[in-house]
Amino acid sequence: MWLGYEQNWTWLADIDAWALEQMHRVGESHPGWVAAWNAFCTVLGPNAYRLVALAVVVAALVRRRFRIAVFLVVSVGFSVPLTEVAKRLADRPRPETELVVAHGTSFPSGHAVGVTVGVLALLAIALPVVGDPGRRWLLAFGIAFGIAIGVGRVALNVHHPSDVIAGWALGYSYFVACLLIVPPRVRCDNSPAPEPVTWPDETPAVPDSAR
Repeated sequence: MWLGYEQNWTWLADIDAWALEQMHRVGESHPGWVAAWNAFCTVLGPNAYRLVALAVVVAALVRRRFRIAVFLVVSVGFSVPLTEVAKRLADRPRPETELVVAHGTSFPSGHAVGVTVGVLALLAIALPVVGDPGRRWLLAFGIAFGIAIGVGRVALNVHHPSDVIAGWALGYSYFVACLLIVPPRVRCDNSPAPEPVTWPDETPAVPDSAR
């Protein structure tokens, strides 16, 4: 996406322009649509997952689960400067048709990066300690929220679709790197206790027969 923007690929620019135009047309005709997406992206944006991650970090430190705390600090916390560096390198301006005020540059989408890393990092902590039905629901909600945030940023015309795709890709890549470098190694408290070790009975069958 970055290369396409820098090289001004026509097909990518056309897709970006078409998507923004369609969303801008809907937003101009339906102010409630804009207000709803803006509220959704604000309430369930990256800061929401950072607050949840902070609470989990505190709980992990209290319970001496240091690997979980380090994993969340590195993944969720350090994704903020990572996004700022990427934005400064690309230095892409926001769409001129933005329907709400958004600060900073456009590429990549900070919401896409932050939500992707936040959701995946929290799922990495939560999935090992829930049952199979719960895992499926958590995965479904996580994917749905990640996609919805990206759609919302385009609907508000504060990001091009290529900004969002790049944000998803950067967020996922960074999460995988964190998972490999500082894995949380979550221990399931509900796992069954190991079977006690038993030793064979060495008592001789006949008294005084042992040598």
